[in-house]
Amino acid sequence: MGAQKLALVLTAAGTSARFSSGRGSPAADSVKKEYEALQSPLFPEQKGGTVLSCAADAFLTALDDEPNFIFSRLIITLPPCRGHRAKALKALRASACTLRMLEKASLEPEFVEGGSDRRESVLRALEHLAGGNEPDIVLVHDAARPFVSPALVHRVLELCAEKGAAAPAVPPVDTYKEAEQTDGRIVRHLERSRLAAVQTPQGFYFKPLLDAHRRACSDSKSYTDDTEIWGAYAGDVFLCEGERSNMKITYKEDLPSSPAVSVLPAVPVYRTGLGTDTHRLVENRPLLIGGVHIPFEKGELAHSDGDVLLHAITDALLGAAALGDIGELFPPSDNRWKDADSALLLKAAWERVQKAGWLLENLDCVITIEKPKMLPWRAAVQKRIAGILGCETGRIFVKAKTAEGMGDIGEGKAVGAQCVCLLRLHAD
Repeated sequence: MGAQKLALVLTAAGTSARFSSGRGSPAADSVKKEYEALQSPLFPEQKGGTVLSCAADAFLTALDDEPNFIFSRLIITLPPCRGHRAKALKALRASACTLRMLEKASLEPEFVEGGSDRRESVLRALEHLAGGNEPDIVLVHDAARPFVSPALVHRVLELCAEKGAAAPAVPPVDTYKEAEQTDGRIVRHLERSRLAAVQTPQGFYFKPLLDAHRRACSDSKSYTDDTEIWGAYAGDVFLCEGERSNMKITYKEDLPSSPAVSVLPAVPVYRTGLGTDTHRLVENRPLLIGGVHIPFEKGELAHSDGDVLLHAITDALLGAAALGDIGELFPPSDNRWKDADSALLLKAAWERVQKAGWLLENLDCVITIEKPKMLPWRAAVQKRIAGILGCETGRIFVKAKTAEGMGDIGEGKAVGAQCVCLLRLHAD
């Protein structure tokens, strides 16, 4: 199956009354929170961003050169008042980096007048999408959530592509109760382990979501988000891990005190990954380990050049970022990867991980081989890996073990490698 077409709906049709007035009664002259100045958490060196441009940045970054999805349309819902289209366009293009990514993706923002509530606004956006060049998948995201990460976008999108409907969620911190509205009496004690605080972006197959919205339009029920509408008329929604930093701007206090301050987790977000690989050793093949050609009578038998260490590193990085594995990105059934340079494969995978917002803390690698001895080559291997990943050599460590004469590796018939990596979500 080829790449799927994707549309993004950024919902910004609210009045921002609570934002303008603070925690009190709505102000008569509301200021749209989506147009407020905010420096992008993804591009802290880039000045001139807004809440709206920051919300778009994560999607533009995550889907840049994405092989499985084509970012085909960007819809923004706006209040039914004159002047908002120009203001929204100015806010979206406030960051030179955002503007550059929009141009690279050949995306021209499309603006849709919102309705009386969120449900009606999203329906109008979906009907607009149905007018031609329909997407396969649609992501719906609150434009007032500017701190969403590219990694979260990937998680929602990949789960949606697999299941049909997906949303991020975080475990509740407080204990929730169901209460009687008239007198405040608790009528049901909810089991916190079964509860989830659902966020956006929420991803859906487009046509079933449009049909569900059309049916919900006439049922006189009140819906708080699109997962509820999908659940009522289309089927199950599946949850993936959300991010506590993916907060929604409601009041002015929710914004950083200065536009130059970004709001990412106060506690850094880390991920570990594990990669392994094994190849047979045969004559008339070069022995490549960590991108270094090591003189020996045998080398790895593989579809690509067979570099077990670079393959293990590739899988570790992809696994930590939950972005697939080496077999998915570079399937051995595809002749394009016949005798491919594993260094180029690793570099391509690492760029994918970086675009999802991750930085490398360190790699710890083990090569299992009976002969030759690896110690004389360790420094060269570590330097080569650091060069491929564009990091300091001190973040890479490689050690070697033998199999003590046991099994294929011990008998000199095979070589294996393992890698553990630590990634950190980009926050500075």
